[in-house]
Amino acid sequence: MTPQATREAAHPADWIGREATMQDRIGATPVRALAATLDRDDPEPRDGDPLAPLWHWLFFLPHERQSALGDDGHARRGGFLPPVALPRRMWAGGRLEFLRPLRIGDDATRVSRIADVSSKTGRSGTLVFVRVVHEICDQDGLALRETHDIVYRDAARPEATPSPAEALRASVDEQFTRTIVPDPVLLFRYSALTFNGHRIHYDRSYVRDVEGYPGLVVHGPLIATLLADLLRRERPDFRLQSFTYKAVRPLFDTAPFAICGRIDAGDRTARLWARDADGRLAMQAEAVRAA
Repeated sequence: MTPQATREAAHPADWIGREATMQDRIGATPVRALAATLDRDDPEPRDGDPLAPLWHWLFFLPHERQSALGDDGHARRGGFLPPVALPRRMWAGGRLEFLRPLRIGDDATRVSRIADVSSKTGRSGTLVFVRVVHEICDQDGLALRETHDIVYRDAARPEATPSPAEALRASVDEQFTRTIVPDPVLLFRYSALTFNGHRIHYDRSYVRDVEGYPGLVVHGPLIATLLADLLRRERPDFRLQSFTYKAVRPLFDTAPFAICGRIDAGDRTARLWARDADGRLAMQAEAVRAA
């Protein structure tokens, strides 16, 4: 899409097919910092070491100027992402295909494309879904393909708040689990590592008074990263072919939550999920082991 076509686009669907390319080096410093944030006792990262699954989210970060940010701390709509006129933006889920590992010290290129924009109206109001496909290549070609689903929502309405009885209950048949305390320091460190200015993760008055949430929101990608990290802790030999995740309900800094996992009898698939303090399902994921 040419710059002129971008200026003339008036509807979010006009953004379908739009592409953006970023280049980055898979450096050791953010890897070292995320290991500390996840409370891992890893050896010092060295050039040539494989990058852990989902840690590519430390790279290819947006760098909008301060004057280009909206009131919520995100970049204003209408750049690469379409100008959706809804106030709440969240990670809905995604799927990752690992062709081979990215490695520390390598230069890499990410090509992103808007694959689809759709909308629907439901009990919670208007929803707009944006699907983005990212392909990351290094000097040897394509290494990672990611499909990322973003959802935009209306502002919170009291009548749209689901009752506890309507919430999905999380499984309790896990083989391994870990308790996460999502304190503001953890959320701040992950926001800093991913250069995420969204105020729902650190501004308590904003998240309560504007977004209508009871506390600071735990990042969707942080939850997904914690699920993949749980599997890596329990089964470091379980090399991923794919990882699919879906956000079900938000988690907040108001209470600890559990990340859980179970590996099927064939040792080929791992089921992973996040469970809030009330036993409700917050995120579910499936990891498929490479042959």
